[in-house]
Amino acid sequence: MKTISCMKIDEQLLKSYSAEIKIYKEKESIFREGDSPSYYFQIMEGSVKVNNYNEEGKEFIHNILGNGQSFGDPLLFIDKRYPVNAIALKPTTVIRLPRKNFINLIKEHPHVSMEMNACLSHRLYFKMIMIQNMASHNPTARITGLFDYLKSYSDCNDSHSFYVKLTRQQIADLTGLRVETIIRTIKKMEKEEILKIHERKICY
Repeated sequence: MKTISCMKIDEQLLKSYSAEIKIYKEKESIFREGDSPSYYFQIMEGSVKVNNYNEEGKEFIHNILGNGQSFGDPLLFIDKRYPVNAIALKPTTVIRLPRKNFINLIKEHPHVSMEMNACLSHRLYFKMIMIQNMASHNPTARITGLFDYLKSYSDCNDSHSFYVKLTRQQIADLTGLRVETIIRTIKKMEKEEILKIHERKICY
């Protein structure tokens, strides 16, 4: 069985369990922190940002997801409310399946359940690695930990195949480093061939 980093269920299978297609406008909220999980969400086309804010109003971006990727699904298995927001970054088409129907789907299709377990385990593994690296005083280790975690959600396995969809400021916010440190460290990482810069875009 292939270990996948972000769940993708066949759209026809989702529709057979009464999934519906919903279109969100740019910057429109898909769900908010504190909402009860009601759907399995999978992106058909577009981009979604998963974030939250601290007590000072500072944004923390957990991930930016694209076509074929799911989000919010871990909360479907426990009686907890969302600790994050999901916001469309541009016009986005999502296929969503009601929670009860989703549970029935995975009960009746064991292979989907196994893939979901692999997906969640993979996410947890890279989350732990990221947290471990974030404790380092080495800026390269912090940035590498973040990039490895983000890359784990994609199907990019080769070096320099993953496009980091974050600004230098967002990387700084996520790693707790100054923007100047991020810029300097990324240049150093490029020289060491850990990543490549193409038209100011980071390829990891």
